[in-house]
Amino acid sequence: MRCALIVTALLFAACHGSDSSTSAGSGGAPPTTPSAKPMAPVAGSASGSAVAAAGSDAPAMPAPPPEKRLPPPPTIEGHDFTSEGKLLLTVGACGDGTPPDGITADEMNTHCTDVKKAQDDYSASWVKPAREFFAAHVPKDIPKKVVYPFAGGDLSTALTVYPDADEITNMSLEPAGDPRDIDTLRGKDLDKALAKVAYELKFLYRVNFSNTLNMIDAMRGGQLPTELIFALSALKVHGYELVGLHYFKINDDGSLHYLDDADLAKAPEVPKAKAEQRNWLFANAEVLFRKPGGRVQIYRHIRQNLGNEDGKGIGPGLKKDPRVLKYLEAKGPIAAMTKAASYLLSWDSFSLIRDYLTSHVVWMVSDATGVAPKWGKPAGYDYETYGGFVGPHIPAGTGIAKDWRTEFDAEPKRELGFRFGYYDKKNANHLIIMSKKKT
Repeated sequence: MRCALIVTALLFAACHGSDSSTSAGSGGAPPTTPSAKPMAPVAGSASGSAVAAAGSDAPAMPAPPPEKRLPPPPTIEGHDFTSEGKLLLTVGACGDGTPPDGITADEMNTHCTDVKKAQDDYSASWVKPAREFFAAHVPKDIPKKVVYPFAGGDLSTALTVYPDADEITNMSLEPAGDPRDIDTLRGKDLDKALAKVAYELKFLYRVNFSNTLNMIDAMRGGQLPTELIFALSALKVHGYELVGLHYFKINDDGSLHYLDDADLAKAPEVPKAKAEQRNWLFANAEVLFRKPGGRVQIYRHIRQNLGNEDGKGIGPGLKKDPRVLKYLEAKGPIAAMTKAASYLLSWDSFSLIRDYLTSHVVWMVSDATGVAPKWGKPAGYDYETYGGFVGPHIPAGTGIAKDWRTEFDAEPKRELGFRFGYYDKKNANHLIIMSKKKT
């Protein structure tokens, strides 16, 4: 019965559907090319005559400003899926670009009219106030490596909280998805796949979290890589451009192996194998992105059961398969976030991912599905609450409700003008900042 309860909660989780490459995202000051010393004007030229007329005390011509050169994207050994990523950004996430042959303007208009409206409404109603809040509250000196467990397809919130992160790692039960379908999916099959994408995007942007029961079909069995398209939509909403797309597996030591041509030669072909079978192979994706003229940043999505134990249909847990913990631990101190995570971090069956957070987080934002004071305070964290919390709106949070209620009652009342993940049982918005005490 306990196992059934855990699996049920996992499937209900609104955001859980559920490093070998760090230098690229660190950016740093872009190199500049020293400007050459201006050459003296040639005698007899117009400029030479002007200088002579002005006399020897005339000021020299100013040197041209140094040319700004951005570092190139990092070289990755795996197969490059950037071209597919750009098509998915155009077709699925309605970004700028030309759709591939066989996709009509009518199909694009049907899909993108609703999606662009949802993106614009979301940007105005949620991103703007949330961005202002976090710009005022996120410390400037916290780590630039961000970990977001139980994230579902939500890169957009991470970019709202941490727009200048060097790298962001999201983890959930959904695979990123096979990007190759965009080359062949057409007609009614494409229309059906795009309709799923549009529905889930609009749901995420309307309520500020995703529902795993909905995402099972859309992301695990979707004909288009819906999880990846969610990330591409986030890039569009926040004004970033796609620089690179690769897929990877995590090695036993926590390092990354990027899928290469040899791996693809063994992969099920499109469309001979069902999408769900192929999506499992393309479970983990790495997206390189940047602001126009800015440095390259990294987003990684990892499909992982974050429970301690194995689960039917969701794969091995962290006890049997600790590779993702090794990958995360190699990052050292991190910033973090989570929301709408079905209160799983308060369950004993998720103690391993909770222990990772309490031993590595410097600063973290969450709703009441984050790390509760019961575990955070003994580990040396302070809490700061915003909005109100009386109790959870789902039974999964009943066991930790008193701990959160006590914390909110003890804190000064601080208003919160936007929803961050779940609302409480009184429909109140709430948010918690957990920060490591400075020694």
